[in-house]
Amino acid sequence: MQAASDDAAAGEDAHLLRIRRLGRQLFGVSDCVIVLGGDVMAADAATGAFCRRAAPSGGAGVIPDALRHEALAREAAVSGAPHLRFFASLPVTGPDGGHAGSICLVDQAPRAGFGDDARRLLADLAALVERELALRSMSAVQLDLQKKNKNLRRRSLVDPLLGTWNRGAIMRILAIESERCAKAGVPLSLIVADLDYFKKINDTYGHPVGDTVLVKVASRLRSCIRAQEALGRYGGEEFLIVLPGSSHATALQVAERMRAAVAAQPEAVGGDLLRLTISAGVASSEIFPDASAEDLISRADMALYVAKDAGRNRVVHATPDLS
Repeated sequence: MQAASDDAAAGEDAHLLRIRRLGRQLFGVSDCVIVLGGDVMAADAATGAFCRRAAPSGGAGVIPDALRHEALAREAAVSGAPHLRFFASLPVTGPDGGHAGSICLVDQAPRAGFGDDARRLLADLAALVERELALRSMSAVQLDLQKKNKNLRRRSLVDPLLGTWNRGAIMRILAIESERCAKAGVPLSLIVADLDYFKKINDTYGHPVGDTVLVKVASRLRSCIRAQEALGRYGGEEFLIVLPGSSHATALQVAERMRAAVAAQPEAVGGDLLRLTISAGVASSEIFPDASAEDLISRADMALYVAKDAGRNRVVHATPDLS
C-alpha cells in the first residue's frame, strides 16, 4: 500500500517524495509526512489530516504516545485506523523567512524518547525541504524573468501602432524564409503594398485619423494571409508581406484579395467617407530564380511604382522586362 501511495505521489513531486523516503528509512516510522500550506504528502488521507492538525505552527513537537495525549487521543487517526501513536514534527521555513509548513514523523507504535541526535536528523530533513522550496522559488523567478524578456523582445520586434512586425523584424523573417525556401526547393513570393493618398489623409484630417486608418488597413491585410505568412510595416504607410512556399500565381491572388479587402469598406471620418485603396507590387522567385531577398524587394517596389503610375488601386506583378 505504501509503494502504491509513493507511486502516486511521485507523479506529483519526486523531490519531496525522496525526502519522505529518507525520513521513513532513517527513523523506521510508518510515514514521513510533508505539510506545505494546502498540500499534504502522506501515505493516506487520514494520516495527512492528522498531521495537518497536530503540527504546531512554530517550534518542534514530539508526542511519544498520542493515546496518552489529552487532545490527540480523540483524533480519528489515533483512536481508529491507521491507529497512530508516535508523532514528531518540525516547522519548515519558506524562502521569504515565513512559516511554510511542517515535516512530520508518525508511527503506529509509541516511542519512549526522541533524543538530540534524532532531532538533528529531523532538522536536516526539514532543511532539505527548505532547500527544495528555495530552488522552486528561484526557478519561478527565472521563469518570470524569461517570460518578461520574451515579451520585451517581442515588443522590440512589433510595430507599436499597428501590431505588425516592424521593419527590422520583417526583414529578418524575409532573410530566414529566403534561405529556408531555397534549401527546400520551394518558391518565395512577396508583396509590397502602399496605402494610396495617405499624405492627403494626414494633411486633411490630421495624424490621429491617419493612424486610425493605418491600423484598420493593417487589420484588413492581416486577415488575408495564413499563419505561416508574415506582415510587416516596411515604411510609413508601406507594408511588406512575405509568402514562403507560395507560387507567383498564389501571391497575385493574395495581393488582389488584399486590394479588395481594403477597398470594400470606406471609413467614416466626421461627415466624410474615405474611400481607402492600396497599390501593390508582387515579386516571386518563380519568375526570378536567382534573385536574392533584396532583389525581390526591389522588383516588387518597381511593380508598385508602376501600379501607382497606372492610377493606383491595382496590383502589378514584376516581370523581367518591367522597368
